[in-house]
Amino acid sequence: MATQAAGEGALIEPKDGLSYVRGSTDVPLSESTVGQFLVDTARRFPERPAVVFREQEIRWSWKEFQQEVDILAAGLLELGIEKGDRVGIWSPNRVEWLMTQFATARIGAVLVNINPAYRLAELEYALNKVSCKAIVSAEKFKSSMYLQMLQELAPELATATPGDLHAARLPDLRIVIRMCDTETPGMLTFSDVIERGRTALDPAKLDAIGATLDPGDPINIQFTSGTTGNPKGATLTHRNVVNNARYIAMAMRLTEEDSLCIPVPLYHCFGMVLAVLACVSVGAAMVFPGEAFEPGATLRAVAEERCTALHGVPTMFIAELDHPDFATFDLTRLRTGIMAGSPCPIETMKRVVSQMHLAEITIAYGMTETSPVSFQSSTTDPLDKRTTTVGRIQPHLEVQVVDPLGAIVPVGETGELCTRGYSVMKGYWGDEAKTRESIVDGWMHTGDLATIDADGYCNIVGRLKDMLIRGGENIYPREIEEFLFRHPKIQSAQVFGVPDAKYGEEVCAWVVLRSGEQLTAEEVQEFCRGQIAHYKIPKYIRFVDELPMTVTGKVQKFVMRERMIDELHLKEDKTA
Repeated sequence: MATQAAGEGALIEPKDGLSYVRGSTDVPLSESTVGQFLVDTARRFPERPAVVFREQEIRWSWKEFQQEVDILAAGLLELGIEKGDRVGIWSPNRVEWLMTQFATARIGAVLVNINPAYRLAELEYALNKVSCKAIVSAEKFKSSMYLQMLQELAPELATATPGDLHAARLPDLRIVIRMCDTETPGMLTFSDVIERGRTALDPAKLDAIGATLDPGDPINIQFTSGTTGNPKGATLTHRNVVNNARYIAMAMRLTEEDSLCIPVPLYHCFGMVLAVLACVSVGAAMVFPGEAFEPGATLRAVAEERCTALHGVPTMFIAELDHPDFATFDLTRLRTGIMAGSPCPIETMKRVVSQMHLAEITIAYGMTETSPVSFQSSTTDPLDKRTTTVGRIQPHLEVQVVDPLGAIVPVGETGELCTRGYSVMKGYWGDEAKTRESIVDGWMHTGDLATIDADGYCNIVGRLKDMLIRGGENIYPREIEEFLFRHPKIQSAQVFGVPDAKYGEEVCAWVVLRSGEQLTAEEVQEFCRGQIAHYKIPKYIRFVDELPMTVTGKVQKFVMRERMIDELHLKEDKTA
C-alpha cells in the first residue's frame, strides 16, 4: 500500500500501481526574488564567510559580498541597463561572474549564461537570439580568446565609444564590459563599472527597483542545445531558481555552518543553482578552487578550506579519486554534496562514499528547463537507493512516466518522464512553437526514459531522443550533424555517443563523403575547431559508404553505436 508523505496531497510513493508521484508541500514556496534572497541572507549572517575565490585571493563575508553586488548593480544602472534588458556573461568561474549574477537580478535585468566553450557561430547566435544589450566577458580562457572573438564579430569596437557600440552582426549589443583592467578600444573595464557604481550607489534606489520586481519575472536564460540544430534559450524566473535552490539545500541538510567546494561551472545550472543559490538559501560558504576544474586544486581547496560539502559530475569525482596524491589530502570534514550532470556510475558513487567521507552525498536529476532538479536522493536514504537511483520527487512538483500515447505506465515500466510544477521554465525565449512542443498542459516533456519503483525512487534508463552527455555537457547530435553538412566534401553525417571511462560518453560520427572525394578524420576535426565547442568535436570518426537504415528509411544509430563499441573494445558501466 502506498504511503502519503507529510503535507496535504503529497504522494511520495506511487499509488494504485501507476508511475505518478507528487512532492511534499510542508515547506511553502518562497515568493522572494533573487536579489532579495541575497539581501535577506546578508542580513541574517552579515559576518559569516560567504565567498572564497582562491585563485583571485578574494574572501568576503555575506555583508561584504552584498555590498559589492550593490555597487555593481548601481554601475549597471548608470550604463543604462534596466529591468528586462538581457546581459550576457561569458567567463569561467571568476568572482565577476558571481557578482554579475546577483547585480543583474537586483535591478531586474535578465542574465544570459554563455557557455565558456562557445566559439564564433555559437556566440553570435546566442547574443542575437535574445537581443543582448550588454555582455560581461573575460579576456580569455584556455584556448578561447573571448575578446578577439567579440572583436571579430564586431570590428566596429575599434572605433566605438565604450558603452555605445553599433555593430552590423550584433545589432542589439551596445555595451561590452571586459574583465581585468587593460584598456581595450570600444570596451569598458569591469573596474570602470565598479567605480561608476561606487559613486552613484543609492541602496534606497536599488530597494525601490527591487520592490517593482515580480517572482514570476524572467531573470535568467540558459542555452540548451536543440535537436533542430540551434540552441534554445530556456527562460527561468526568480520563483523557478530560488525555490529549486531551497529544496536542494534541504535535501543536503545544508546550513550556515557548511562550506561547499564548487568546481562545477557557474554558467551551468549545476554551479548557479545547485551550488550558489543553494548556499545563499542557508548562508553556507561558497569556495571556488579555480577558474576551471582541476582535481588537485579541488582536493587542496577541500582540505585547506575545511569544506564540508563538494559538488561534481562523475568525471570530476573519478579524477579526484584517481589523483596520484589523493591519500595526502585531509577530506575528513566532508559530509555531503551532489553528484549529478550525467549518469552516475554506481561503483564511483560507492568509492566517493567510502574514500572521500561523503557519507551523505546525494544524487540529483533534472534538466535546465525545470530549474533544474526534479528528483534528489536524501542524506537518510539507504545506500543502495543513493547509489542506484536518482532519489525521490522534490517538494511542490509532480512527475509522471508516460507511454507514447500519454498514458501513465505501471510502476517499474519504462516511459518518458514528464514534470509539472513551480520549476517548469517560462518557455524558450522567442520560440513559442518549441515551447508548446515541450510543455503540454503544464507538463514538461523531458525526453528522458525513466522508471519509478514502488517506493517512489526514480531511475533514468535512457533518452527518448538521441542526446548524449559528455562529462556533464548535454550534446545533441543534430546540432553537430548540421555543422558537418557545411563541409563541401561531406554528403551526410550521423553523430551519436559511445561509452567513455572518463567522460561517460564520447562523440562519434559516421560520415558519408560525396562521390570521388577524400577526407581524413583529422581534417574533419580541424574543420570543427574554432567553430563549435571543443566538447562537441567528434573524437571518433568513421568514413562509410552507407548508413544502416530501417526498411522505412530511418537511420539506425543504435546499430552504429553497437558496431563502434565492438570495434573500439569499449565497456559500458552500469549507472543510476
